[in-house]
Amino acid sequence: MTVTGPCNALDVVDVVALGESMVTFLPTRPGRLADVPSFERAIGGAESNVACGLAAAGHAVRWVSRVGADGFGDHLVEAIREYGVDVSAVRRDPQRPTGVYFRTAGDRATDAHEVAYYRAGSAASAMSTANVDLAAVRAGRVLHLSGITAALSDACLELLSDLVARRPDDGPLVSFDVNHRPGLWRNTDGPDVLLDLARACDVVFVGTDEAEAAWGVTGGPEAIRALLPEPGVLVVKDGARGATAFERTAMPAQPGHGPADAAMPGAQPFPGAAAVPSPQQDGTPPAPAARPATARPAPSRRPPSCPPCTSTSSRRSVPVMPLLPGFSPGRCEGSAFGSGCGTGI
Repeated sequence: MTVTGPCNALDVVDVVALGESMVTFLPTRPGRLADVPSFERAIGGAESNVACGLAAAGHAVRWVSRVGADGFGDHLVEAIREYGVDVSAVRRDPQRPTGVYFRTAGDRATDAHEVAYYRAGSAASAMSTANVDLAAVRAGRVLHLSGITAALSDACLELLSDLVARRPDDGPLVSFDVNHRPGLWRNTDGPDVLLDLARACDVVFVGTDEAEAAWGVTGGPEAIRALLPEPGVLVVKDGARGATAFERTAMPAQPGHGPADAAMPGAQPFPGAAAVPSPQQDGTPPAPAARPATARPAPSRRPPSCPPCTSTSSRRSVPVMPLLPGFSPGRCEGSAFGSGCGTGI
C-alpha cells in the first residue's frame, strides 16, 4: 500500500472531507443505458464534490480516501488535486479497484433515471481506523463526513463511529450529511445508524424526503428538528423550496427554558470571498476557479453535549457555508448542499 505523497499532520486546513470518490461515465446522448453507445469520463463523490467546491472558493481543503493502484485511481487523484485540494493523505490499494459508475443523461428526479454502480469491494470500501491517516483526518477546523461512507462496509462504519465518538476538546467541528442511500446498506440498520451518527455531530444536513424515507418523519423541518435536537446547526433541505436552518443560541429564549434555536442570520461574505460554485447538473464538481487570497477566520468548535433545544427558525433559502463559522456563502445544490435521497453518489 502506498500514499500519494507526504502528509504533514501539523498542517491544519479549513476542511477535511473523508469519503469515496468514483470515476463516473456520463452518456453522450439521452437514452437508456442499454441504448447509449458511448460515455464521457468525469469524477463524482459526495465528499470530494464538497472538497472541490470549497477549494475552488479559496479554502484550504484536504480529501482523505483510498483508491485503487490503477488508472482510474490516478485520474481521481489528479483531477481532484487540480481543484487545489490536498490529496496527500489518499492511499492507493494494489488489491482493490477504484469504484466506477454509469448513469443516464435524463432528469435525475424522474423514474427514468438509471445509475449502475460498480463499487462493491472498492478500495474506498476498505477504509478503516487501521489504514486511514487519522492524524491527517483530524488536522482540520471542520471534518466533513456523510452517511454514504457508513454504508460501504462494516470497517467504514467503525471508522465513522470512531471519528464522531472519540473527539478531543481541540478537535474539528464535525459536519455530517445524512445522504440516505437505501441501496448501499447490507441490512435494515441503516436508518438507525444514520440517526445515531447525526445526533453525535455538530452540523447536520438532511433532506425532507430522506428524513421521511429513513425515519418516517413527515411533519416538515420542525418535526425533523424535534427528532434531531442535538446538533448545534441543523440544515433541512427541501428541494426547490430551499432550506431551513436551525442554529442553537447560547442564551435561553426565556428564563427557565433551555437554549433555543434561532433563524440563521443573513450571510455576509468576507472581503474578496467567492461563493462556492454549484455542482454541475450531471453531479460532478464545478469547474476549478481562481482562488482568492483573502484569509478567513477559523470556525469555533461547538460542544457536542449541548442540551436539547426548541425550534423557532423560519423557512428560507440558506447559503451553506455561513453555517460553518468563518466560511463564505455558497449555492451548492449537490451532495451536502442539495436535497433528496437516492439521486446522488
